[in-house]
Amino acid sequence: MRAASDNAGRSRTGNSVPIALAVTSADLVLPPTDQQTPTAALLHAPDAQALELAVGDIHLLLEQHGYVIAVYSSDIPPAHERRLHAIRSVLESDRVALLKIDLPPLGIAILVRQLRQLSICDFSPGVVASAARLLAHYIHAGALLNSVARLDRVPVSLSSHAKSWVPGSQFVVLAGSDPRLVKVAPDMEPLAGPEYPTHLLLAKGQAQPDWVTEKLAPSWKVQAIHEAPLPADSSRWWGTSKLVEFAAYLPDISVLYQLVASVRRENCHWCGMELIGDLCGFCSAPLPVPENRSRATGVLTREASGPRALGA
Repeated sequence: MRAASDNAGRSRTGNSVPIALAVTSADLVLPPTDQQTPTAALLHAPDAQALELAVGDIHLLLEQHGYVIAVYSSDIPPAHERRLHAIRSVLESDRVALLKIDLPPLGIAILVRQLRQLSICDFSPGVVASAARLLAHYIHAGALLNSVARLDRVPVSLSSHAKSWVPGSQFVVLAGSDPRLVKVAPDMEPLAGPEYPTHLLLAKGQAQPDWVTEKLAPSWKVQAIHEAPLPADSSRWWGTSKLVEFAAYLPDISVLYQLVASVRRENCHWCGMELIGDLCGFCSAPLPVPENRSRATGVLTREASGPRALGA
C-alpha cells in the first residue's frame, strides 16, 4: 500500500523507496535539499571493482528497491559504459534503466538530484526514467572558460581559437540543444536564458566567478545562487581547468512534479513500462505516434506558476 504523500506527491515510506538512483561518479550526487530526498548508489568503473561484485551490488539494489535507474554521461569511458550493459545482461533484468545524458557534469548532477526527488513521488519507475529527457531541457548548463583551444563540445571558430591565446580572454559557453559560444566583453548582449524562475548552481575551477555572479545571474533573473565542488570530469569535458561551471535549474519539487504530471502517459509497446514522451526509459523503444495525435510536451513560462501540457 502506498503511504500518504504531501502536496507534491512525495511519498512517506520510511527508509525504503521503490526506485534506486545510481551514478558512475560520486560527485554527481549533490547534497539533498530536504530530509526525504534519497541518495544515489555508485557504480564503480571496471578498474575499481570486479564484475562479480558490481553485479552483486545491482542485484542488492533490485532486491531492496525493485527498480534501478542508472544515470551516466555521454562522455563516460567506453569500458565503463560496456560494464553497465554487461551487468544488466548478466542479471537478465528489465528493471534496470540505463540513461545516457548529454549534459555537462554539473548539469547531470542537478538532473540526478531531481530524479532522486521524483523517485519518492507517486510516479511509476517508467515515468521517472523517461522524465530525465524532459527535465534535461529545463537545465541551462554552461561554463565560463579562459580558453577554448581544447573545447570540442560546441563549434569553435578559428577566430575564437585565436582569441583564446590572448591573455585575459574569457568565453561563456552554453551546452545542450542550442549550444553557444560568446567572448566575454563589456558591451556584449545578454545571453538568452530560462524564461521561468530558477536557481543557479556554480562550481569553481581555476577561474574567478565574478562574471557569472555579477552579470549572468542578474540577466537570467535567478532567484538564488548556490555553490558546489567542481566535478572531477568537468575539466576534461570543457577542455580546460581554468573554468567556472554553472547551471540554472528548477529548484521546487512541486514544480518538477507538476511538469512531469502534465505530460500524457503511455505504455511502452515493447516492455510494457509506463512512460512519458516518445522514448521508453527502460528499454529505449520509441513510442509509435499516430498521425492524428500530437506529442505532449510540458512547457514552463516565467509568468506561469507551474507547467502546462500542450497537445495532451
